[in-house]
Amino acid sequence: MVGAALLALLLPTACSNTQEEGVVSVLLFGDPEELVAYRELVADFEEQSDVRVDLVEASDREDLIARLATSIAGGSPPDVFLLNYRYYGQFAASDSILALDDLIEGSDRVSTDELYDVALDAFNWGGEQLCLPQNVSSLAVYYNRDLFEQYDVPEPPDEWTWNDLIQTAVALTRDARGNQVVGTESDTGGRVDVYGLGVEASMIRLAPFVWSNGGEIVDDARRPTRFTLDTPEAQEALRDFLDLRLAYGVIPTDAELEALDDESRFAAGKLAMLFSSRRATTTFRSIEGFDWDVAPLPVHDEQVGVLHSDAYCITAASSRPDEAWEFVEYAVSAEGQSALVGTGRTVPSNIELSRSDAFLDPGLPPSRSQVFLDAVDSVRPTPVVSTWPEIEDVTGEILEDGLYKGQPAGEVARLLDEETREIFARAEAP
Repeated sequence: MVGAALLALLLPTACSNTQEEGVVSVLLFGDPEELVAYRELVADFEEQSDVRVDLVEASDREDLIARLATSIAGGSPPDVFLLNYRYYGQFAASDSILALDDLIEGSDRVSTDELYDVALDAFNWGGEQLCLPQNVSSLAVYYNRDLFEQYDVPEPPDEWTWNDLIQTAVALTRDARGNQVVGTESDTGGRVDVYGLGVEASMIRLAPFVWSNGGEIVDDARRPTRFTLDTPEAQEALRDFLDLRLAYGVIPTDAELEALDDESRFAAGKLAMLFSSRRATTTFRSIEGFDWDVAPLPVHDEQVGVLHSDAYCITAASSRPDEAWEFVEYAVSAEGQSALVGTGRTVPSNIELSRSDAFLDPGLPPSRSQVFLDAVDSVRPTPVVSTWPEIEDVTGEILEDGLYKGQPAGEVARLLDEETREIFARAEAP
């Protein structure tokens, strides 16, 4: 990560265009395919507005948050930034985001009635709408249809269980000769060539399965003080999650992930299934070697998903709030969201647009895009508190150790609670 001192030198230059007449700076990040989509959005906006946009592209989420924090502290913030709800709390708590309620009420281009409530609520802080969501995705299972056909494995149905997932992943974990691998060894002793599943060791990947099994990840969803993964329901889901590597051998080792991440492994045809949000679609549409699609998450007892949503926020210290609002208003409108829908990047937060052929077009992968819409009613957000990014960093390391080093679920739950209590205590909530 770039050091804070260096960022302090770089950011005034990166955001200096905010001082130019009619120029708004917009800070975001994305994969190359995503950035192309955002540039198209900006071009469409500039065609019908006198406002010009300076698109400031961070290298990744950590870089974006560091740039944003440093620029706000230094008094030269971008006018607009795009960020996931899990990470905006620290800026909301410091009053660094402009409340949009009055602007929304006076708008003839965008209405909150047109947007999904679950995404709007995630960006409501203290009764004020601080940001407007551009998307409302859920976690889904991307799968390689060719591998399913090659090994005569039925494609995931519209309703399936965690046990169904395990059986499918085991059936698709193969060595270079195509032999099925059981545990960590194939019938012929060969190394794994194709893994059945890819999953990130993170709370946002674990949470929906804990919820699906009737458990909770924290003691209070609104004002959490601790993790609660020590309950029987949460422990069962956590054990199932941790068993993916050492018990079943259906996910790559940590060393293999260092060499090739899950998205790249899937794109290379070496991963049969992958848990990811709609964001992966833009990248995967460039795949030419095989057909792929998406399926809903498997369930334990009930269907529950986890919210993935990004929103446009205007900094409270923006030097051009009116021009910034003009861009945000367009980006979140049905017209603006259409520019991104065509790339596959988003499940639009605009309800009508999400149900249109522009999003559901079966001629473009995934053909089962309805999966994302079916999940909207059951998605839940992780806690929205100011210290959640710190909490995710700590929990990610602990879950990695549990997944790849075989720590028992009870010990993992204890460490998750013990190592985050102080961070929860410092958290500010809406």
